[in-house]
Amino acid sequence: MANSLLFIPDISGFTHFVQNTEVEHSQHVIAELLEVLIHANTLDLQLAEIEGDALFFYRMDLPSQEKLLAQIEIMFTAFYSHLKLLEKNRVCPCNACATAPELQLKIVAHAGEMQFISVQDKRKPFGNLVIEAHRLLKNSIESDNYVLITETLAHKIMLPANYKSMLYTFENGEDAFDGKTLSYQYAEIETESLTLNPFEASKMVHFDCGPCLSYEKIFPISANEVIELITNYRYRHSWVDGVDKFVFEENEVTRLGTEHTCVINGKHFDFETVTKPGKPGQIVYGELTTTPPPVDELYQFYVITPLDGHSCKIEAEVYWKARSPIKKLLIFLVVKKIFKKNASRALENLYKFVQKRKATMPQ
Repeated sequence: MANSLLFIPDISGFTHFVQNTEVEHSQHVIAELLEVLIHANTLDLQLAEIEGDALFFYRMDLPSQEKLLAQIEIMFTAFYSHLKLLEKNRVCPCNACATAPELQLKIVAHAGEMQFISVQDKRKPFGNLVIEAHRLLKNSIESDNYVLITETLAHKIMLPANYKSMLYTFENGEDAFDGKTLSYQYAEIETESLTLNPFEASKMVHFDCGPCLSYEKIFPISANEVIELITNYRYRHSWVDGVDKFVFEENEVTRLGTEHTCVINGKHFDFETVTKPGKPGQIVYGELTTTPPPVDELYQFYVITPLDGHSCKIEAEVYWKARSPIKKLLIFLVVKKIFKKNASRALENLYKFVQKRKATMPQ
């Protein structure tokens, strides 16, 4: 069809991000952002391909000017809202998580006659239109945070060359590819002009007393390495006893507010990531559960203090709250012993796990 739409959101800074950060966490961050952009699709766009750091959408007809500009704004809003969430609720100190808020978004929109090719019974867009849209990602616009609408598409949706609004101020541009000049209109997106989506504030917990239980140990590993072993639930089976299964979102970096479930003897115990104030330089990771009786709230924290680049001190702290006198008595007589055993064993097992990993890693 001559009036088909190609729509490509592309995460800017991805290559630099991956080359200069921890690869696994950078992959998780990019995957989350791509999911956010997919969920922000309000135009019933068809997803043809996930192309590393970009999404290739198409639609067999053209939306109105108003709906296209609204779709672009919705995607920019969703993208930067999620970056703000990652920034505010971050617990991981690694470079990938720390630099994620520096990522940017660009969107290229093009129109023309769509052609298709079938590969293994899958129908995908094909031809010069697709090539042009992708080449326009490598344009001469100095910004990495913009929307580009080709002259062809702008003409079809009657977008004026000097269109201006609270968010958009379009300018004209052009680039030559293989001897053909492609003209377009583009607008840099000022993130301050976006009304970001609200999200639940990170859970900062305050206590008016010391921990109910506390253990500490020096670890021969950096603070950044040990927080990965604690917050990456794939490692939990290696140092937490008695759990049949850990249920968590594998493509998500643990941050404040994320949840996971421990299955013990068929019973599900739900945990939420929280934190509490720490001293400068410390990393404080905590988990809250309200599911194990007889406590009303159970908190476990790992307070990590870097000693040097190759060692750190971990303080394991346990707090609990019980409102009724009967629950408090039951905790004192029975449950405290269980909590004490589990907390001390977990810290010792984590130490053994660290030692084992160090022994098997190349020097």
